[in-house]
Amino acid sequence: MDIGERFLPIGTVVILKGGKKELMIMSYCIVPSGEIYDKNGKVDSEGKMFDYGACFYPEGMVTSDQLFAFNHDQIEKICYKGYETEKQKEISKVLNGGIAMMEEEAKESEVEGAKESTEEGQE
Repeated sequence: MDIGERFLPIGTVVILKGGKKELMIMSYCIVPSGEIYDKNGKVDSEGKMFDYGACFYPEGMVTSDQLFAFNHDQIEKICYKGYETEKQKEISKVLNGGIAMMEEEAKESEVEGAKESTEEGQE
């Protein structure tokens, strides 16, 4: 299912792949500081950035340990698209540009690392 461009508007309600409960997007580019769990248990996420932070819908964030961190490709269904303005579209464009640049830099680092490993192996 094509769910469109990354960084949906704040207030968008989604269901994640394998999920049953609706979540409402309430933040972008979060780096969780506490423990992270998925359906299989604890996840090593130290220093990892996620596309979205969300809370249960319609309950909202009842306690601070109920923040959900996930990436765009984990969304299965958009139930409701949040309020979209020109400012929100601009933020989405900037975030997408920044993420694309970070991904490109990561690829370049991987290529450099592989190149250095190959050169070291030839010595």
